[in-house]
Amino acid sequence: MKVTFIGGAGTVTGSKTLVESKGVRVLIDCGLFQGIKPLRELNWGDLPVLASTIDYVLLTHGHLDHCGWLPRLVSQGFKGKIYCTNATKDVSKLILLDSAKIQEEEARKANKEKYSKHETAEPLYTVAQAEKVLPLFRVVKTNETLVLDPEIEAVFTNAGHIIGACTIELTIEDKTLVFSGDIGQDDDVLMFPPVKPHKADYVFLESTYGNRIHPETDAKLELELYINSTFKNGGTVIIPSFAIERAQSIMYLLWKLKTENKIPDMDYIVDSPMGVHAFSIFFDNLGTHKLSMEDCVAMSKMFVIITDYKDTIEAIYDKKPKVVIAASGMVTGGRVLSYLERYIGLSETTVVLVGYQAEGTRGRKLLEGALDVKIHGKYYAVAAKIVEIEGLSAHGDQMDLLNWLSKLEKPPKKVFLVHGENQPADELRIKINEHYGFDCVIPLMGQEFDL
Repeated sequence: MKVTFIGGAGTVTGSKTLVESKGVRVLIDCGLFQGIKPLRELNWGDLPVLASTIDYVLLTHGHLDHCGWLPRLVSQGFKGKIYCTNATKDVSKLILLDSAKIQEEEARKANKEKYSKHETAEPLYTVAQAEKVLPLFRVVKTNETLVLDPEIEAVFTNAGHIIGACTIELTIEDKTLVFSGDIGQDDDVLMFPPVKPHKADYVFLESTYGNRIHPETDAKLELELYINSTFKNGGTVIIPSFAIERAQSIMYLLWKLKTENKIPDMDYIVDSPMGVHAFSIFFDNLGTHKLSMEDCVAMSKMFVIITDYKDTIEAIYDKKPKVVIAASGMVTGGRVLSYLERYIGLSETTVVLVGYQAEGTRGRKLLEGALDVKIHGKYYAVAAKIVEIEGLSAHGDQMDLLNWLSKLEKPPKKVFLVHGENQPADELRIKINEHYGFDCVIPLMGQEFDL
């Protein structure tokens, strides 16, 4: 059996791990690279094997960095089955169609305004190509055995990261391979705690926050303080957010604050067509998260929901104080950019970052104190207050990751630390060795291992 790390090695994006055994090829996740240009350019390349020779894709969850390369895979000849939970299928459909639409729009804008370095800017994939992925999805239930082949079985268990997110236990050649996917926090606002594995010969563990401990702060209180101080100054609060689960977590906290009369009366805007559809996924998958139907209905009534771009423009030029939740979470694209073009240069604006900001993204640059940011080919001075609420991260911290390994009945032969930048991964490696004595490896992009 051979494992190849095609993506998500040394970086938190582009997750793709290829498992090959006796002529069968299984791809765990098929994510898009984001962030710095050398990573983004990898999206245009081919896999080290022909896409047509891959038999199955198993998706841990529906975030872009785990499913966003599927249209490229299909356009290059993949005709197999894509297995995931029902919620992940719904989330992935939203993510892929939205991603394709954004890429088409950005290519058109680049060509119109001539800021592309290429003679003609092309989208990485089109909406039509994204739609060709959808018939290949197959839904699996958590905790049930999926037989892929006479000698290959998979079990999906809750990972607590976003709605539908799972850890995948793959049994192959009488060995158990556990792919963590992205692990959520044990005390997440909306998600149930991740299920810890009990047996594994090989573990593939994410290390996004391998060197971080989330502060013991109250995310709800932080939101309250930022909103009230910004309102007092007549400003706007902009919350770049992933449309799936983080947006709903923020909506939930804002709703609780409003019902407690702790934040003022003003417009609370969710500007994301995908975010609107994402909320329906919560309605359709009750029992996979902590919200009741009554909660969902009450929350939805508090917010101004924007889907049409002309309403976005109207909201942008409305001078009244407001709170805006808009994608994308790492400020790499989407409608949040339109708000930032107008508000990033105003000192009364507060930008609240609530998720992981990958290397090379605008979100990371803002977090690190950039004096200006480039949006749609133009530079904008940063005068807004940039703050971060770490407690709202969908990723568990170092202690959560260590705790996730605590139920293993015997030491795995090897723990591969993936989906993390080099320093966090290495610090997590040291901690795992100190706590458990497990043999840890940090694979390089493209590296192969015989198991």
